[in-house]
Amino acid sequence: MNGLLFFITTLGVFNGFILSSYLFFFTKNKTLSKYLMGAMIFCLSVRIGKSILLYFDPEIHKIYLQIGLSACLFIGPFLYFYLKSVLQNIKTFPQSWKSILIVLLSFIIVFGAVRPYHNFPEFWNSYMVLSIYIVWLISVVAAGLIMLPSFKKAMKKEETLNPSEKWLIAIYTANLIIATAFFMAFAGFPMAYYITGPIVFSFFLYLLAYGFFNNQLFDSEQHKVDLQFSNEKYANKKIESSEAESLLTQLNELMQKQALYTNPKLKLKEVAQAMDIPHHRLSQLLNDNLGKSYVAFVNEYRIEAACKLMSKEHDLSLEGVGYEVGFKSKSTFYSSFKKIKALTPAQYQQQIRATSS
Repeated sequence: MNGLLFFITTLGVFNGFILSSYLFFFTKNKTLSKYLMGAMIFCLSVRIGKSILLYFDPEIHKIYLQIGLSACLFIGPFLYFYLKSVLQNIKTFPQSWKSILIVLLSFIIVFGAVRPYHNFPEFWNSYMVLSIYIVWLISVVAAGLIMLPSFKKAMKKEETLNPSEKWLIAIYTANLIIATAFFMAFAGFPMAYYITGPIVFSFFLYLLAYGFFNNQLFDSEQHKVDLQFSNEKYANKKIESSEAESLLTQLNELMQKQALYTNPKLKLKEVAQAMDIPHHRLSQLLNDNLGKSYVAFVNEYRIEAACKLMSKEHDLSLEGVGYEVGFKSKSTFYSSFKKIKALTPAQYQQQIRATSS
């Protein structure tokens, strides 16, 4: 069992170094986010490598422990920088980030030279490890805060995550699990938690490599996964106004004549297939030409249909109206209705009755 565990984890570290090298030196269309991803994977690989050596050989030379812990100091910051560079479409390295890295690098070099691990193991195990883990914890929490909108979207059944969002959630979740495993080991939990980090890292690397080199992530029907959101990906590929007008006409006809919006499980890619265009093209059309998301666009059709239905005689309850026009839940129907009409369904219904009388 130990042999298999050693093979899986060390192979993960080896692949980590290969993937980080590829991102640094061999990938096409080099971007800031790819460099940051490469740096994060490299630091993780060094840290995980140190953990594997210590787990299987507690008597290893302390220099390996010092190198591993030094790399650990930068995992959290590079994770945060990477996620923020993608989410905010940052293309050049901000000066504030450079300052943070300079401070951290100075810290680890000075203390590493003045108080090396092999001469001051207690100092490192007590103070340096604590300082490093505090930086890691703060970075993970900060990264989680900027990922909140994506996690909220993932929790809403009506929302459809695009490939980039799935990519970011996968990266953050894996980092969170790895960090948690090491935090628990540091807090005194059994050593089993310590090896959890390398195991998760290994499987995460295989998933990451598969998604990167095959240009897809989780969903085989998606076309390509890019490290940036669509606003960067299509920045130089704007849809011509004449083509956009034609596509919008086609889209509205589909919605009106076929009432696609009444399908509560309607996905963007299904609408794109009906229009015979790539799903990212439809997303770009909605964002660039209408200034709204796919979900907002479909919900507007649903709300208009609900208003027409409420103005007619029928036996449906307000909740039933919501289900009839394609909403999955009463709460989503009510919140969407109020957002678009600035009234609750009940208030709107009362207004219609008052006007009719």
